[in-house]
Amino acid sequence: MNRDEDPGKPSGDGIVGSEGAEVELVPGAEPVPRTQWELFRRRFFRHKAALISLIVLAFMCLVTFGANFVAPHGPNEQDILLGAVSPSAEHWFGTDDLGRDQLSEILYAGRISLKIGLTVALISTVAGTAIGALAGFFGKLIDQLLSRITDLFLIIPSIALLAIALKKFGTEDTTIILVLAGLGWTYVARVVRGQVLAIKEKEFVEAARASGASGVRIIVRHIVPNIVGPIMVNATLGVAGAIVAESSLSFLGFGIQPPQSSWGRMLADAEPYVDSPDKAHLLYFPGLMLLIVVLAVNFLGDGLRDAFDPQSEHG
Repeated sequence: MNRDEDPGKPSGDGIVGSEGAEVELVPGAEPVPRTQWELFRRRFFRHKAALISLIVLAFMCLVTFGANFVAPHGPNEQDILLGAVSPSAEHWFGTDDLGRDQLSEILYAGRISLKIGLTVALISTVAGTAIGALAGFFGKLIDQLLSRITDLFLIIPSIALLAIALKKFGTEDTTIILVLAGLGWTYVARVVRGQVLAIKEKEFVEAARASGASGVRIIVRHIVPNIVGPIMVNATLGVAGAIVAESSLSFLGFGIQPPQSSWGRMLADAEPYVDSPDKAHLLYFPGLMLLIVVLAVNFLGDGLRDAFDPQSEHG
């Protein structure tokens, strides 16, 4: 090789290594840039607990909202002569005192519980994101006003307020959803406000403002997409919180009332059988469904948090 040649200078279709040997480039060896969605998907699918939780939640939604096709018996279908029997091949989860198949009742009750949890999370997330983003971005009087309203809702005893509201306006699932969403948005608003305060001084926000973009456009197009991680995590936790709150209210007698049923309502109906071994299944199975769903939602929230975090160990 000529002494005047640079050892690192490309020669032909390859490059010359430090030992003087020419190394051919492998086609497609250049790094391929990944989109944010691809990075998120890669980190999420490495989080095994979150992936399993997503499958469990999807299955629960499928069998509960499709209970008309899956449940072996109709809602409130009774066989009084049968009475309460323990789990068997014919009745997997047993029956209650009225001879109602508990597997079917759990599926129909789960429809109400999951509907409340998902709808409350959706409404409270949208409302909390909008209020928190406006307060954090515009600041001053708007921030003070919205922050004081948020603080007011946070200091009110939620269970007491829920019980009073349901006693006044009725215990239909729509009323429960509106009341729970009316309290749940405050937590999302505080998180979003803090995120917006931290991000609104970034260079890309200043560039958008300098280009003449309106405040609402900057929030929708530039800020919210960059804080979708905390928003999604709080939304998933809101599902679990709403399901537990509804179950607590129903257990105390202020929630769903017959002929409708929820998992909390089933637990309330089974309370007298706590010390009855022959009827303990009436208490165990609704409680197990609540436990599975709440754990799955929390594991899913952890997975989403790690997937949106570039420094996550699952990335």
